[in-house]
Amino acid sequence: MIEILLKQNGILIPEKEGYFSAFDAELNLFSLQMPNGRLRYFPGFLTPYEADKLLRFFMEKHSSYCDDVVGGSHSADRSDWKNIPWRQDFIKMFGKMVLQPRLTSWFADEGKGYRYSGLDMIQNAWNSELLELKSNLEKAAQTPFNSVLMNAYRDGRDHMGWHADDELELGLNPVIASVNFGASRRFLMRRNENQEEKVEILLQHGSLLLMEGEMQHYWKHAIPKQLKVGQLRVNLTFRNII
Repeated sequence: MIEILLKQNGILIPEKEGYFSAFDAELNLFSLQMPNGRLRYFPGFLTPYEADKLLRFFMEKHSSYCDDVVGGSHSADRSDWKNIPWRQDFIKMFGKMVLQPRLTSWFADEGKGYRYSGLDMIQNAWNSELLELKSNLEKAAQTPFNSVLMNAYRDGRDHMGWHADDELELGLNPVIASVNFGASRRFLMRRNENQEEKVEILLQHGSLLLMEGEMQHYWKHAIPKQLKVGQLRVNLTFRNII
């Protein structure tokens, strides 16, 4: 039964010792245990109405809902955003400065900065929608969050390379709460000591993925290109900066 549910929800895990999966029908929760880490996945954490409403809020412009982004335009003019100050910054990759293949925005408590790939994120003050979402996530994860990194993948060309959320300011064994909106995209994880050992989840609109335990120290994750995907995907990763 669990194997059928995993497949129906786009979840692929190795069939080998050290991996365990369970499903709680009451909570609509998949629990995945793996070597040096664990995942909790809620496919329907938000209702379709709640998820649709937040996605519209995230991508709203002063003039109208951002049709050009939803349609796959790769312009990054941030002058007209109404609620979220989206940016497309340069980051350092393999010794070169390149444009990030996605839009980003950083919200956090006062004084909670974040730096990765040579980029210091510009801090934005919380809005009421993000604070309400943060409160609901803290109840589900049973841990506090003081910041969120927002990523907008304009279509399947936008992506995220292999990395771990293991910066010093996140501390030991950080809990990362990933909430997803819009197009379903493949989320890949691979084990550091054996890169052929992978886990995959097709993250759905309104879903929540919690990465817990030693995950960030022993695993890396990525969002690969999917050129057949023509729709927008927005992802929010809540974390706690110490």
